[in-house]
Amino acid sequence: MLNMSTPSELKSPCVPRNGMVKLPPQPNGLGSASITKGTPAAKNRLCQSSSVPVPPSPSPSLHLPLTLPLALLPPLERQLALDEKLLNRLLWYFTTAEKKVLYQSKFWEGVTPILHAKELYALLPGGDKEFVSLQAFALRGFQAFCLFIDKLPLIQEGGEVGQSEEVTITDAGLEVMLEQMQGLMHLELAGCNDFTEAGLWSSLNARLTSLSVSDCINVADDAIAAISQLLPNLSELSLQAYHVTDTAMAYFTAKQGYTTHTLRLHSCWEITNHGVVNMVHSLPNLTALSLSGCSKITDDGVELVAENLRKLRSLDLSWCPRITDMALEYIACDLHKLEELVLDRCVRITDTGLGYLSTMSSLRSLYLRWCCQVQDFGLQHLFGMRSLRLLSLAGCPLLTTTGLSGLIQIQDLEELELTNCPGATAELFKYYSQHLTRCMVIE
Repeated sequence: MLNMSTPSELKSPCVPRNGMVKLPPQPNGLGSASITKGTPAAKNRLCQSSSVPVPPSPSPSLHLPLTLPLALLPPLERQLALDEKLLNRLLWYFTTAEKKVLYQSKFWEGVTPILHAKELYALLPGGDKEFVSLQAFALRGFQAFCLFIDKLPLIQEGGEVGQSEEVTITDAGLEVMLEQMQGLMHLELAGCNDFTEAGLWSSLNARLTSLSVSDCINVADDAIAAISQLLPNLSELSLQAYHVTDTAMAYFTAKQGYTTHTLRLHSCWEITNHGVVNMVHSLPNLTALSLSGCSKITDDGVELVAENLRKLRSLDLSWCPRITDMALEYIACDLHKLEELVLDRCVRITDTGLGYLSTMSSLRSLYLRWCCQVQDFGLQHLFGMRSLRLLSLAGCPLLTTTGLSGLIQIQDLEELELTNCPGATAELFKYYSQHLTRCMVIE
């Protein structure tokens, strides 16, 4: 899958004929952290209201101003607003409650066309390849589009499944696409196993400011070398690659040290504390860092992060099983600007560690999903955290109803996740509805 974004002064709401419009999910703080494996779908419960207010978009990319009479709308927008076929196709994908919001275009933001294709090119009679034109997306003013390379088996007569070649993006296809999208600034590559590091060297352009690469088996250290050399304006990098090592963390240039503010390293199993040393010296201005699933990182690595990345506002250490309470002491002592901390599946964290975190006056979001050693005593440390707005305790088996009831002392709490908590009873939720009237409780 490729997800691409381009800047454009045009804001035309045209929908590509071959695509499907996808609206992004409603912002939710709990969804911004790593999702715990095995957690069932949660039921949202807003203690005061039956619906979550949707914030208006400050700068919608698709805007039909319903405050104007229909006759005063621009011709193209008026035509789309009355297009029954378009509206029916769009709204078919949503529930009744969601439609009530979608009918109000002032809430629309980041509308993304999706193009499904089995091939990125057609074979001409002479044997040459004619690549699919992607210019229509830019001409219509879309800031992003998503390209799915369908891998469907051939269905033969009689219902039998025949053999088919898997079709995905190659080095040549990636190069052609990036040549066509001259305004491209954001690129996401997911599950693309046929492009290589050589393809990145030949395709990446300095205009890119955001890059995400995940589940692409050919990505290793040389890919990071290409990114560091070819993307001097990179501000955000998300990487999920099993073969990236400590060496790659030293490839970032001095230019990126100033421009890069977000680095997400997901399940980079080979990165150790030595890689953290390279990273904190190469990228000293990070404000958001994820080391989720980097299972070789220890407390010493967290100490390096805390001492050298003082600008951090978001830190994700989920699925780092070697981290203990000592790491939380380093975080509490040095990261005074930290607003979000994710500790899902950090199974060595105890009540002592929560005591360290209770001193952090800036912390607004704390995720402790499946921290199996956290008990009621540790929870008491959090009661005095007046800045805390979001707390996830999903899957914490030792918390009792009595301990959880004390959370009403955090009066400004806005979201509370208690999925798979044995102590979360119906009586407790009723108690919350009376004392945490502004809090959304996820059962």
